[in-house]
Amino acid sequence: MAKKAAKKTAKKAKAAPKKTARPKLLSGGNPQIAKGYGDAPVQAYIAAVPDWRRDVVKRLDTLITKAIPRVRKAVKWNSPFYGVSDNVWFVSFHVFAKYVKVTFFRGAALKPPPEGKSKYPQVRYYDIREGELDEKQFTSWVKQASKLPGEKM
Repeated sequence: MAKKAAKKTAKKAKAAPKKTARPKLLSGGNPQIAKGYGDAPVQAYIAAVPDWRRDVVKRLDTLITKAIPRVRKAVKWNSPFYGVSDNVWFVSFHVFAKYVKVTFFRGAALKPPPEGKSKYPQVRYYDIREGELDEKQFTSWVKQASKLPGEKM
């Protein structure tokens, strides 16, 4: 009789609904988010970013959306992408342990260009450490970058 009760308890434990899994954080704290298009995967990415970096990426998303109201969004390679047409992106960002790296795919054409250089001459990076987001400059770059050809990916 005790064995039957133990089996029923074990079955109930197996049948219990699984809790929603939190996204896995990769090296440096960047969330592992499945590829997807639209605002929902970007918001899931932002919600999973840890500590002060969440406030920064949330603010970046707000500034981009405010500057370019009809911006298209996606998450690819565990990073949010923003563009003005299908699969053509002008900016992306990625979280690292001590900063948020913003990638402007045609950043060399921006005035003034962001300081971070890439092995690709046209790409420029803007690294944001805690308390260092220059919203005015970032918004200016976003508006300029949205008018450039972008990168098809």
